[in-house]
Amino acid sequence: MSQTPTSTTSAETAVAAPQFRRVTTAVVSGSSTDAPFHVDVKAGTHALTADEPVRRGGSDSGPEPFALLLAGLGSCTAITLRMYAERKEWPLEAVRVRLGYETDGSRGRVSRLVSLTGALDDAQRARLLDVCERTPVTLALRAGVTIDTTEDRA
Repeated sequence: MSQTPTSTTSAETAVAAPQFRRVTTAVVSGSSTDAPFHVDVKAGTHALTADEPVRRGGSDSGPEPFALLLAGLGSCTAITLRMYAERKEWPLEAVRVRLGYETDGSRGRVSRLVSLTGALDDAQRARLLDVCERTPVTLALRAGVTIDTTEDRA
């Protein structure tokens, strides 16, 4: 009995590359004619500014980059908790997230303090704090994010 060799395509044998989907975009621009480190940020349809504080040579015309990073994490935390509580029909009235960033020069650490307002029982509060550990931005920061840098010579 002879066997006919089976052929496989490279697509069948290769591990499929992950499929990325664009979640959001931002464009940041600054020039030497602006305040020393001031930049204009276009995040989706929203305009923001960023800068360094005066103590680091900036003009403090906007939040510093790490403040924006913390704002993104805090925003994601508050929004996710509100969505979760709404879906569960829990009496969450407000969420406040205070964040800080510390570094020893080589590693960083974020502290996140969450305040929940509303007639929540202890189990609901514990579950909401557990949900904080799985928000999309929390997971991205914990996993590390690949950053691909190329030059646009347009």
